[in-house]
Amino acid sequence: MEKINKPALSFWQIWNMSFGFMGIQFGFALQGGYMSRIFQTLGATPDEIPGLWIAAPLTGLIVQPIIGFLSDRTWSVRFGRRKPYFLIGAILSSFALFFVPYSSELWIAAGFLWVLDASINISMEPFRALVADKLPDSQRSYGFILQTLIIGIGTWVASNLPWMVTQLGFPESDDKTVIPDNVKVAFGIGALVFLLSILYTVLTTKEYPPADEDQFKAQKKQGNFIKDFLDSVRTMSSTMLKLGVVQFFSWFAFFTMWSMATPALTAHVYNAPAPNKTEFNLNVATDKSTFEAMNVAYQHASDSVGSNMGIYGLTSMVFALLLTFYSAKRTVNRKWIHLGSLILGGVGFISMRFIPDASYLWICFALIGFSWGSILSMPYAMLSSSVDETKMGLMMGLFNMFIVIPQIVAALGGVNLLSKVFGDSPIAPMLLAGVSLVIAGLCNLLITDKTVARG
Repeated sequence: MEKINKPALSFWQIWNMSFGFMGIQFGFALQGGYMSRIFQTLGATPDEIPGLWIAAPLTGLIVQPIIGFLSDRTWSVRFGRRKPYFLIGAILSSFALFFVPYSSELWIAAGFLWVLDASINISMEPFRALVADKLPDSQRSYGFILQTLIIGIGTWVASNLPWMVTQLGFPESDDKTVIPDNVKVAFGIGALVFLLSILYTVLTTKEYPPADEDQFKAQKKQGNFIKDFLDSVRTMSSTMLKLGVVQFFSWFAFFTMWSMATPALTAHVYNAPAPNKTEFNLNVATDKSTFEAMNVAYQHASDSVGSNMGIYGLTSMVFALLLTFYSAKRTVNRKWIHLGSLILGGVGFISMRFIPDASYLWICFALIGFSWGSILSMPYAMLSSSVDETKMGLMMGLFNMFIVIPQIVAALGGVNLLSKVFGDSPIAPMLLAGVSLVIAGLCNLLITDKTVARG
């Protein structure tokens, strides 16, 4: 298929087409910062949490390649190629975000997580492909970095939403079996932001039509997902495989953080673990008083952990802002930026074991933010320079396998098993995450193609 000659886009054109990621990140940040808290509030133990999170990677494994394949073969003069999927995913995600904190049982919350993550994936995958669709190769690093800047803003604001809502007068609950009102309101705001930000991108962004519509229609009729998927797996470039190794260790680390940071940090840093209701006789006044005091301490510690987690979004935002200014005029060495950023994040996780008190926790998450900012931009920029543009959606979906497989491994026992290497302390999962990120950083040395490394 003939390639379209793509003109360079302005800052605001790239900003508009990426703005929907603000809402997507509201969904991810609220999910990552507060789903474990919701699970614990509904009675889950720390050992059960990784298994409850398996919905997230499984839905990504199934949904993203399919959505990528379908969006590659979609074209409407009125609605475009990727935009219909943005909108469908936004509507479903907003529904799930609004209702998940009203779950009355653990299985209901786990079910909503399935719906939420599947819906977020429907919106997210086409956004990655859109950058490659719209931008010439010379602007791709810039485009993915600007996308990361928007993601960083969303991460920081969404992570602090429950705290902000509390300041507006919506209380927390002293009852451990009740999800606090501040969390419910925060998820409701997140649902609204998700939908509105996607609508903004849909209304302000035009997509390029196929270069040859007759050829596009012919290829669409001949397309077969299973065949195309298997062919793409067989012909996967060595660069994609090497990036996949980096992604494996990177996303294993971040899944460990999302699922285990709240139980790990509330116990180790704040000395306020979630009380186990079965260990108390609530008909005895002293037991009931002790349980309620421990629960109040846990809820406050959970809020603080959530706010501190927002720091990694803030750091990734600053990191992306600096790279945006730099990459607007110059090429960047993607490989070395990614290597250094991942190692800094690994140091941040490992430092959690040694900080003297909670006032230092923001420094740890600030270092992690460098990793997050790089993970959201550098691998995709490197990948987009090494794959067939006519299959960009499918290849981005296929590349997602290297994101979801490590999360599945982590959820099916990888976190619980490998954390034992670092002892039985509640902070052991964060040490595991740190070592995994350091390994991911060093694996960048496998990437030797200079045209992929620079851009």
